[in-house]
Amino acid sequence: MQEDHLRESDILTSAFPTTQSTWNFSHCSENATICKGTSCLKPTDDFNKVLSLILSTVLTIMLALVMFSMGCNVELKKFLGHIKRPWGIIVGILCQFGIMPLLGFTLAFVFNVLPIQAVAVIIMGCCPGGTASNILAYWLDGDMDLSISMTTCSTLLAMGMMPLCIFVYTRIWTDFDSIYIPYDSIGISLVALVIPVSFGIFFKHQWPRLAKIILKIGSISGGILIVIIAVVGGILYQSSWTITPELWIIGTIFPAAGYSLGFFLARIAGQSWHRCRTVALETGMQNSQLCTTIVQLSFSQEQLALMFTFPLIYSIFQIAFAAIILGGKRGRKLQRGSQDRKSSPAKHVIRVNGEAVSISNTRMFPSCLPYRIRPVISSNNQFSELLRMLTPGSSE
Repeated sequence: MQEDHLRESDILTSAFPTTQSTWNFSHCSENATICKGTSCLKPTDDFNKVLSLILSTVLTIMLALVMFSMGCNVELKKFLGHIKRPWGIIVGILCQFGIMPLLGFTLAFVFNVLPIQAVAVIIMGCCPGGTASNILAYWLDGDMDLSISMTTCSTLLAMGMMPLCIFVYTRIWTDFDSIYIPYDSIGISLVALVIPVSFGIFFKHQWPRLAKIILKIGSISGGILIVIIAVVGGILYQSSWTITPELWIIGTIFPAAGYSLGFFLARIAGQSWHRCRTVALETGMQNSQLCTTIVQLSFSQEQLALMFTFPLIYSIFQIAFAAIILGGKRGRKLQRGSQDRKSSPAKHVIRVNGEAVSISNTRMFPSCLPYRIRPVISSNNQFSELLRMLTPGSSE
């Protein structure tokens, strides 16, 4: 009965599972949250079930709309260029299915967690990238075409790479046959990514001006969506705050190390800075909902009491570190803008119809440029047109 109950879970409700009850061991008190050093979860009430069902439905629709808006920022030629010359994708896939599972195995071994907890850590490391990485790649000025292509390829390759990595790294703790890989959930994740993004690409091709508006709205909605998932997850599964300290430490180190290693390995491979940021996000930002689904379908309730909350902890810290990175980058941008406004760059003077015209933006006009363009300017209209062409963003 329990097994049939768990098999009904799918990817659309995995972020806030409606069927997963929280429970107490028989020797725990009615409202216990700690029992002999391990987590004793509180019973789930009907309110939580209804709330999680409503939220999972709403968030699924929101996610589809957000991914549609992200597709409005993808250029088909550049996207196909990454597929034809997949150097960035290859670096990202090596980080995704090479670095992350090995890192999870190392952390579980070093901190000597319980075998069932070690399995949860490794499963998280074996999951493909999540769609949240695409939203954050936009906010961090990453390569959106690379981000979408990496998420798509990693989700597709997860069909084979996840079982292989789990088999290799969990053998010392559990029998591989006991772990259920939800291929249907992976397939649904792939479809939920590809279809909205494809419509977004088509929409941008047909209505580029309107696509820019949708992109701005979707990017803001995506940020709100990420915060809602983290906050509501913490409310629905309050027992996660009382698990063993080792899992808290691993949940903190794991995403931070994933971001760092992904960035440095991409830089070593000769990728540009914005691609390095993209690879870092795709490496550290895991599909925690898929991990939740796997542990739900594979283990008993007694085992889930010790491991179920780790995916939530990881998702909270991966978002927290990404928010810190985003805040730092935005802060540097504001600081540079303030310094540029306070500085007084040297002025250049060119002749237009015999009159001297000064240009003070040295970053836009190199020192040698006025001397090159002076002979070709013969009217104020031509000068205005030249400024329009040379000013970034003014051609729109």
